[in-house]
Amino acid sequence: MDLAGATSTVASSSPSSSVSSTATSLDCDSPRGGDVDHELLRTTSVSVSLSLSSSASIQRVLSLIRSEDPDSRLFAAKEIRRLTKTSHRCRRHFSQAVEPLVSMLRFESPESHHEAALLALLNLAVKDEKNKVSIIEAGALEPIINFLQCNSQTLQEYASASLLTLSATATNKPIIGANGVIPLLVKVIQHGSPQAKVDAVMALSNLSTLSTNLSMIIATRPLLPILSLLKTSKKSSKTSEKCCSLIESLIVSGEEARTGLVSYEGGVFAVVEVLENGSLQAREHAVGVLLTLCQSDRSKYREPILREGVIPGLLELTVQGTSKSRTKAQRLLSLLRNSKSPRSEVQPDTIENIVSSLISHIDGDDQSGKAKKMLAEMVQVSMEKSLRHLQERASTLVRP
Repeated sequence: MDLAGATSTVASSSPSSSVSSTATSLDCDSPRGGDVDHELLRTTSVSVSLSLSSSASIQRVLSLIRSEDPDSRLFAAKEIRRLTKTSHRCRRHFSQAVEPLVSMLRFESPESHHEAALLALLNLAVKDEKNKVSIIEAGALEPIINFLQCNSQTLQEYASASLLTLSATATNKPIIGANGVIPLLVKVIQHGSPQAKVDAVMALSNLSTLSTNLSMIIATRPLLPILSLLKTSKKSSKTSEKCCSLIESLIVSGEEARTGLVSYEGGVFAVVEVLENGSLQAREHAVGVLLTLCQSDRSKYREPILREGVIPGLLELTVQGTSKSRTKAQRLLSLLRNSKSPRSEVQPDTIENIVSSLISHIDGDDQSGKAKKMLAEMVQVSMEKSLRHLQERASTLVRP
């Protein structure tokens, strides 16, 4: 799923500045780097600030970004970033700056110059499909890939954010995937800063909507780093939604991923938490993960799912989830409710009967009243039986 509305915050290594990243806005409130002392640049700054719509002011900035003087280019990049922060019209006007800004990424320049150029390009790409495509066509991918692997945490974060934004358009997805970006994003999810990990997993989710990219993602075996990120993320966040989306795609791919999910400490529990507390879309992915597990080998995966206290969340989902979530939850409840195992926590004379009754009535005319009443009964009975286990399980996941 493309990230038209995903939000993240890119914190720079400098305590005095930060970048707020959104698929609708990505900008830094205060420009990095020193001020430029040239009189022409001071005059340009004043005129641009007073008249954002002035064609002459825009042309002055475009002239400066094409200058041979590094300080002039740095100043112009900061101005472009500032002026395109919220104005789609300015993004269109400054589309001519894409090539010189990409050229700045290739120069052997101070880090502040690369940062300014990257941030200006990011703002140009926000909500502008033409600029997204133009940035890739201008050759930005090669230096962005280099920044993704560099030792600078700030540049790595900006590179991850760039790939998140640029991968949100269908035209760029095959190009990005074909240039070896996917294994590098997985490495960032493993070893990057917290913000770089978030943007990398969202970029990976964007790329996964293309089948050839998904095959490459599966080949990198990214399940464990994605699970690790999911465990530490707020379960209602966009990050958790994208993690669950990727996990769902991975466990469909083969038994190795399914076994890995169950074997990873707290893996199934993290998915259950998303099922209970995630966004509607995240809960749909989470129930899809658990349903795929149980359908692939019910005898193997039924008990690991039940041990994590999934029943209350599933019952709630049959009433409050999306259409797909409700269908998947009903199917999973049907798979979970019958067992020959004496160790099952779900007793046939209590929870199974309530589940069966709920499923039989869920499509009736009086769905809402009956389902909610049975849901309350189900949650009460199930929570009484599984609360102690959930508390014990949660305590094992807490690290000092």
